[in-house]
Amino acid sequence: HLAYIQRSVVIENDPYIFTVVITSLMSSCQSYVVSKQSNLTHWHPVLGWFSQRMDSGVQECLGHVKSQLYLLWSQPMVSPLLGSLLDEVTIPVIDNQPPPSSNFLRRAIDARINRVNTAKQPRYKIGTPDCPLTRVGKVCALYFTALNTLTQLRLDILTGLCYQDSILYRLWKFLESLGPNCGLKLFLDSLADNSKNCSPEFNTLILFCDCMTHYVTILDDIEMYEQQNPFKLNDFITMSNFLNQFLYKGILNNLFDMKGTSGSNLFHALHTLLMVLYRRDSRRSYCPNNHWLVKEIRISSFINDLDKGKKTTQLLLAKMPHIIPHTERVQLFRKFVANEKTVLGLTESACAAGTSTLITIHRSRIVEDGYRQLALLPPQALKGVIRVRFINEQGLDEAGIDQDGVFKEFLEETIKRVFDPSLNLFKATSEERLYPSPTSHIQDNHLQLFEFVGRVLGKAVYEGIVVDVPFASFFLSQVLGQTQEALYSCIDELPSLDRDLYRSLTYIKHLETDVSDLDLTFSTDHDVMGRVLTHELVPGGRMLPVNDHNKINYIHLMAHFRMHIQIKEQTAAFIRGFRSIINLDWLSLFSTPELQRLISGDNVPLDMTDLRRHTQYYGGFHDSHRVVCGCGTYSRKIFPKKNVVCFKVCYELL
Repeated sequence: HLAYIQRSVVIENDPYIFTVVITSLMSSCQSYVVSKQSNLTHWHPVLGWFSQRMDSGVQECLGHVKSQLYLLWSQPMVSPLLGSLLDEVTIPVIDNQPPPSSNFLRRAIDARINRVNTAKQPRYKIGTPDCPLTRVGKVCALYFTALNTLTQLRLDILTGLCYQDSILYRLWKFLESLGPNCGLKLFLDSLADNSKNCSPEFNTLILFCDCMTHYVTILDDIEMYEQQNPFKLNDFITMSNFLNQFLYKGILNNLFDMKGTSGSNLFHALHTLLMVLYRRDSRRSYCPNNHWLVKEIRISSFINDLDKGKKTTQLLLAKMPHIIPHTERVQLFRKFVANEKTVLGLTESACAAGTSTLITIHRSRIVEDGYRQLALLPPQALKGVIRVRFINEQGLDEAGIDQDGVFKEFLEETIKRVFDPSLNLFKATSEERLYPSPTSHIQDNHLQLFEFVGRVLGKAVYEGIVVDVPFASFFLSQVLGQTQEALYSCIDELPSLDRDLYRSLTYIKHLETDVSDLDLTFSTDHDVMGRVLTHELVPGGRMLPVNDHNKINYIHLMAHFRMHIQIKEQTAAFIRGFRSIINLDWLSLFSTPELQRLISGDNVPLDMTDLRRHTQYYGGFHDSHRVVCGCGTYSRKIFPKKNVVCFKVCYELL
């Protein structure tokens, strides 16, 4: 507080002493801050779980303490401490260019710009007092320590740094001025020299990534894609390229101290921001094609290293699966499934010895019979070979050899019926994308049905059977487990459920007049079978008005209610069934759109030549058979744009 009053003397004249003193004070407090509750800890409203007992008089003065702490990240303090320093040490970059292009001329221009920027950058030795990165790192250490000590004020600190005096953008421009690709070589060399990852220079990176993650998470599409103020899309492209390369090279060369606290802090901050940017691009693209791939990776060598159990390669696949092409990851997924089948003895040859499961399905009761016979099967049995015997409308066995074809038909028919919105297990958005129905409880045993549906869809994915079931992206994000992460933003994916609601909430967010004039409260009315029910977004929400101070909280709570609270039980049951068949680690290979492609296949024209090359024939048919040739010719000539559907019809006629 005294520093705030006398900031022209204490901070502006000698900020170094102030920074060191405050950082040391908070570091001494941090030694008593713990991450979990135990019998030896006490709750502190500012520090969180604390290993020392709180004095009874502290509670009375907490309001004054907080108001003084808030000064630390207020504009009058942040600007002279960090803003002025950044302005002093930042060398303007000629142009903010995206990562290298495949165009030769573009690459030549980029190389020229990088050489000019590098030539203008003075040579400093990392760690010396006059090194800009070291100087900035010492100030960033102050706020990094504050984030890890004042744990209950973390969001306030991040918000203050993100929106005070363009500090975050100026910090980005400083990083960008450090050399080619934001000083990638500089940081990698420093990382190699500092095995504990605790160099002060890394405080700058950690603080920037933590703040940027917070900033991007609350950034809506209008702000990011249309307004682009202050960050341009090219900034995000350059930023993501730096993070992608830094993490890849750091993991590959085993530079991160994953066991130490400092190393894990650095890796976690970098990786979290990378994945936030990647998932935003997956939802609505802003990067060029193949931007996320690491071109120096040789796929054959990468797969061989995985087979040999190389730790760095396994870590790369677990943390950064996007660095290899999607098609290769699909092949890896199929390989994981095949390996599991071999280990469990579920291969076709093994099941031929009598270990397969036979089910009898009446044509008029496909879902009912399937549920009755498959719902109680243990996951291992369901992963094995399921043979189907159909009973026709006359009660007679249908002729047919089940070489996976009959089971595939059963699976497709079951999925077609259970995902039909008329059954009210699932609803369709305005874009005909499916998600669990909030009113599914009118069905008897609806949660058991959801678990069964999850198992059936999991079986289809497990066997590589594509089914035409388009899901809403917010629901697939829940299947992937992304919504369990602390930085998941509901508002980002709300358009995949209700675009009108998204537009309304975005309007409220950007409304310049007083929001309280709209007479909104922290509650929402929704229709349930003709009855209007009111749900409180927070306890006592119907009496809590929405104003300019709490409208952001209201927006996120409303989105969370619509996408999660309303369908929480249904989603949990579906995921439980799906993951009983599909390993969650396998799912982590894919983004939300890629999971949809894994379920439904690519929306591309059917390559009949490639299909016939990979088809296995039974019952006397072969590639040159007149019926097979006629089917292909007919589909190409009669239905050139719908040959996928046509081929399926011809297949069923066979």
